[in-house]
Amino acid sequence: MLLSFELQSSSGATRTIEARIDQFVIAGWAGRDRAAIEHHIEELAAIGVPRPSAVPLYYRVAANQLTQDEVIQVVGPHTSGEVEALVFASAGELFLSLTSDHTDRKLEAHSVALSKQICAKPVARTAWRLDDVAEHWDELQVCSNIAEDGVSKAYQEGALASLRSARELIAGYTGGKALPDGVGMSCGTVAVIGGIRPASEFHMVLRDPRRGLRIEHRYRIDILPEIA
Repeated sequence: MLLSFELQSSSGATRTIEARIDQFVIAGWAGRDRAAIEHHIEELAAIGVPRPSAVPLYYRVAANQLTQDEVIQVVGPHTSGEVEALVFASAGELFLSLTSDHTDRKLEAHSVALSKQICAKPVARTAWRLDDVAEHWDELQVCSNIAEDGVSKAYQEGALASLRSARELIAGYTGGKALPDGVGMSCGTVAVIGGIRPASEFHMVLRDPRRGLRIEHRYRIDILPEIA
């Protein structure tokens, strides 16, 4: 999947880069705090999702599910998004952007892997060099809002300090080797405010308070009929 990003730097300079992502990995249960992981496990258990076999757990998803469109189509009203940092390797360098692990919650109760595969994964159009933020990773923040009945509501808010760093997750997946070019990995999510639920629109943000920069993306959900 060929994606295009505006590469931001601390100086304010920008340029466009293109990255081909041929393999996509979702790092699930990526929290540092076991209690926080257990909280998220219980959130999902409340909607019938079985406990993971290990933490973290690396799910493979088809790379052609990545999209930078502002609308995704899903079957049925049982899907929802989750804001996640996205790290990817291109031309021998690591970059950081933002994605939503949009998931079919009804199918998730049957198979987490299949539920992740069934939905497109929206990706922002802005990126940073990972080296520019790696030393202050814990200061980075993610948040998301959803539209419910035409009203914007806070859905997620948290610091990446609550999650394993991108480099730690990469090492866990590759056995300590570098992430190969063409591989993208989403790096876990933060707790939901008010319970996991569907929405008509999802707005996600990655903030770097130290540099005063932000990456954001908004997408709408077009629900297709679920025909038996």
